Amino acid sequence: MFPLASREKQFLLGVARRALIAAVHGQDALQDLRGGAQEAAPGGAFVSLHRRARLRGCVGQIGSKQPLVYVVAYCAKAAALEDPRFEPVRVDEIAEIEIELSILSPLAQIGPEEIEVGRHGLVVSRGAQRGVLLPQVATQFRWTAARFLEETCMKAGFERDAWSQPGTRLEAFTAEVFAEAEFKGEEGDESPLTHDRPGYSNST
Repeated sequence: MFPLASREKQFLLGVARRALIAAVHGQDALQDLRGGAQEAAPGGAFVSLHRRARLRGCVGQIGSKQPLVYVVAYCAKAAALEDPRFEPVRVDEIAEIEIELSILSPLAQIGPEEIEVGRHGLVVSRGAQRGVLLPQVATQFRWTAARFLEETCMKAGFERDAWSQPGTRLEAFTAEVFAEAEFKGEEGDESPLTHDRPGYSNST
């Protein structure tokens, strides 16, 4: 699925923006989402919402069999309303929300010595319990690979060294990360960030 073209990134950001607006206004979920081959293919994604440079919500799906465009729409709604760390996004906040998408590669098993900070996101799991951290988290906090691994274990509710214990599964993924700010102000921009696009419906 990598890499996405500029128009594909803008389309997915537009889907996330419209899903966010619909969710906050209590409107029906977006329907009939049609994109190109990349957007229609199954895929995982995380939608991160930021307000005034602070995280305001983040929800994702890994290894989804649903079309990527539907995953993005669902995660945008969930990030706005269902992230248990935050109150639901209010209507008066929408204009200040910046959307960032992380489009994920398939999961693959990885050894601790193979982890590359800034390249890999991590999943540590045991049974139905798991913790997930995106690649940009390690970069943001300037963690070493070892610290990144420990923090992912803790995100799962495990001990720091749980990755080394029998029954624990360690997997990695890469992500193509992009945000609305990258496309705002582009001359002649006709992206779905601000315009309607054929095949895309939104209840109003």
